[in-house]
Amino acid sequence: MEPRRVDSRSDRLSPHGGSETGRALVLEPYLRGRAAASAQSRPGATARTPSSRLDEAVGLARAIDLNVVSAGIVPVGAIRPATFIGKGKAEEIAGLVKTQDAGIVVMDCALSPIQQRNLEKAWNAKVLDRTGLILEIFGRRARTREGALQVELAHLNYQKSRLVRSWTHLERQRGGFGFLGGPGETQIESDRRLIEERIARIEAELEKVKRTRKLHRDSRKRVPYPVAALVGYTNAGKSTLFNRMTRARVLAADMLFATLDPTLRAIELPKGLRIILSDTVGFIADLPTMLVAAFRATLEEVIEADLVLHVRDVSGEDSEAQALDVEQVLGQLGIAQENAILEAWNKTDLLDDEMRIRLSNLATRRPAGDRPVLVSALSGEGIEQLAAQIETRLAQRRITLNLVIPASDGAGLSWLYRHAEVITKQLRDDGQVVIVARTDPANADKARAKFDGEAH
Repeated sequence: MEPRRVDSRSDRLSPHGGSETGRALVLEPYLRGRAAASAQSRPGATARTPSSRLDEAVGLARAIDLNVVSAGIVPVGAIRPATFIGKGKAEEIAGLVKTQDAGIVVMDCALSPIQQRNLEKAWNAKVLDRTGLILEIFGRRARTREGALQVELAHLNYQKSRLVRSWTHLERQRGGFGFLGGPGETQIESDRRLIEERIARIEAELEKVKRTRKLHRDSRKRVPYPVAALVGYTNAGKSTLFNRMTRARVLAADMLFATLDPTLRAIELPKGLRIILSDTVGFIADLPTMLVAAFRATLEEVIEADLVLHVRDVSGEDSEAQALDVEQVLGQLGIAQENAILEAWNKTDLLDDEMRIRLSNLATRRPAGDRPVLVSALSGEGIEQLAAQIETRLAQRRITLNLVIPASDGAGLSWLYRHAEVITKQLRDDGQVVIVARTDPANADKARAKFDGEAH
């Protein structure tokens, strides 16, 4: 194993210590040769250095207050069905686990149930793969009832495949006739049945959540404010940007998955357009499919948004790879590139002058409809330009109407205020009201039919 030095204070949920959840060893399996070529050929695979992947895995471990005592890269020539890394490497790491007195080993890869069980026996320690670690983080971050349900659903689906025959002696005699008894229900069958029953109950509750969110979105459409949803790789600065633009106090910290539950706030842009800004959960490389499915009720806020604001951390070396990971998740959600997506290149305060000029030139060379905005959510640099660009993009999707309505038509005026943004209203001497309103294309058609208005 190639060891790496780690900073014991960074990425911690509780930087002052005192809340460690265990001594952990973080391992980054690095596939070499044909194994690496096969992994890179998978759809959606992104090229990252083993060093950067290890740093991310250490950050994930520290996000749940694990005390990372050692971290290293493990070269793997071929994936072994029994232990993933091979018998020799497993024995070498077993000695390191014992020396470091580590109770938890984090493997930054997807382990099968058999591989996980075999490694736990070999190392006499709890083994977490990447999916299990992300689920642990999400379990800690969930603050709302909805978030807790979504995390529990993903966790149960993960655990269902990892039940082992540890309690086969606890068989229950069920069925049979007279004095005859069958072999009964084994403990593993009972556990699986209980998990499936709980999954069914959670899915039913999440359906209610989905209907409730739809009602909320429908009510927001009746109060016709366009929605801009922040998306991006975890720790790209979405919550800091959200706080900067809305003056909110959403938790923003230098750690992975600081925000889990979505937050929405209404803000007014420079030219008077009022919008709803939504902060959502961050994405990550190899995000477990079960998490995307479980959080679909939350991520529908992104699907229904009028504008998707993709926040990118351009100060890191993996910025391009992270952008591809986000685009992959957006594709899973059915959000195509032709949808309204605006990129915000964040953390420019961490760039030197040469890199800043280079990125500015790259942004300028892009077509006007696809041009990103360079910002620093921390210092406030570029926020005004970003707000103006959001307003421009949203205005392009909205239609301005000039309407003349009788002042006595109270029902018509009430309908207009519910379904459109009234910009100006002027009462004429003849008892008519001249209104300039702005709304989405669907409501614009209804307004034309209702008031015979003329669109600009």
